[in-house]
Amino acid sequence: MPESRTPVLVVGAGLAGCVLALELAHHGVPSIVVERASKPPRHPELNLVTGRGMELLRRLGLADTVRAAGDDADSPAAVVWSRAIGETPVLVNAVPSANELRRQYACDRNGSAPVEPYVLLTGAGLTTRLRDAVRGNRLIDLREGWTFTDLRLEADRTVATVLDAASRVRHEIEAGYLAGCDGAQSTVRRCLGVPLEDAITPARHCTVTFRSESLQHPYPGLSMIIADGMALSRRAGNDLWIGHLPLEEEDTDVSDPAALLNRRLGIQASEIVGVTPWQETLGVAGTYRRGTAYLVGESAHRFHPPSATVDTCLADAVDLGWKLAASVARWGGPGLLGSYEGERRREAMLERETLSRSLEARQRFGRLAAEGASTAQLAAVLRREAPHMNPAGTTASHHATSTVVWHDNAGAGTRLPAVRLSGGELLFDLLGPQFTLIDLTHGLHGRPLVASAVARGIPVTHLPVDDDPLRADWRSRLVLVRPDHFVAWRAPERPSDWDAILDVVTGHRVQDHVNT
Repeated sequence: MPESRTPVLVVGAGLAGCVLALELAHHGVPSIVVERASKPPRHPELNLVTGRGMELLRRLGLADTVRAAGDDADSPAAVVWSRAIGETPVLVNAVPSANELRRQYACDRNGSAPVEPYVLLTGAGLTTRLRDAVRGNRLIDLREGWTFTDLRLEADRTVATVLDAASRVRHEIEAGYLAGCDGAQSTVRRCLGVPLEDAITPARHCTVTFRSESLQHPYPGLSMIIADGMALSRRAGNDLWIGHLPLEEEDTDVSDPAALLNRRLGIQASEIVGVTPWQETLGVAGTYRRGTAYLVGESAHRFHPPSATVDTCLADAVDLGWKLAASVARWGGPGLLGSYEGERRREAMLERETLSRSLEARQRFGRLAAEGASTAQLAAVLRREAPHMNPAGTTASHHATSTVVWHDNAGAGTRLPAVRLSGGELLFDLLGPQFTLIDLTHGLHGRPLVASAVARGIPVTHLPVDDDPLRADWRSRLVLVRPDHFVAWRAPERPSDWDAILDVVTGHRVQDHVNT
């Protein structure tokens, strides 16, 4: 007998699953989250949550708790390129500390900089903090030790089969929507029959977490050392190293990772903490949706090892979360949920391209070093081609083709500038939980527009802003902002057909013309 129907069932309580459930709760929508692990996560690999990612967490009141689990905010980071482990670096790409960037961001006047600096923390630290927030939220029913095994798609719902490990009892859960957030080896994706489209020929790799007294670490804070075609990283004040090693044809057995490290890098490991074999493919799901079931985060795109940031997974969860909430509340049209794949799959493809270029740069560096290129030649190639850690994140992201953005005016579909007003307030902190209409007119011309939207059941917060410097900087006097900080519509004056704009941005119809 199925349980009573829940609005949303979330499979997986990792980064994507926790943020999705918390985003739903932010909009007043309850959910059930099933997570097969009953013990705290153990992921020693470092995650970068960029400034943009922290902006999204700040909306949910999570920025401080995540930052508390992170590395020293006064410690800088570095990417070190070397011919071999222990040799003098060819080039060091330095990254300022989080607190140094916070001071720089405070001087930003046009809002292009994020309101929060980045944070570096382990995957275990990030997931633990988010899961604690999930446990403490009255709208979220977290069931740890429950394993998702199968699903059945019906016309207006998804019925999931889950196994309670403690009681060994199988349950059926009916959900208006199901979100597969169960990682790179997603069972939900397999049950939906969705293939991954790989960008490159699969290549075998191995991640080894280890300790070594012989390996020196002369660089401050977090450093990633790229040498011999491999990448090694270590946190400040921590003796734990993480190495990502491409495997060669003769590396058929990785059961002795200490011997592998010694053979490939000349490193004597005093302790092996963990070993994870994986294949590098950079796969993106062919579709993010089947019926009322959706793929989110690493279920939708498998980039292993995880890319330099977790922003794409985090933004997937926020995007789907607010759109699911709109559909549950019945003010979101079918096109709103339909836009999830269009917006988020495009971002995954862009990230995949970035990762492909990063891998190519590493391989080219290794080939040139092996061929005897001089230090000056190698440094010149790296300055021209090597990817750099981007602590700000994708603040310039643009939903240029989104079907739920009104595209008549320049700036629509871009992230709202994160300006600080004359009184010192951050504009982002004044936004409402759903749509917000920023009103820079002297006559509060946005008030009747908001009243009209609310009369239709569309939640829009009216935000009058009396700020002359902002009026001088912005041509638009009326700016409609989505829950994820993106501009849905903007104009210098009241529109002639406000209902048409509302229809488009809430997914009830497609814009039938675009002025250029």
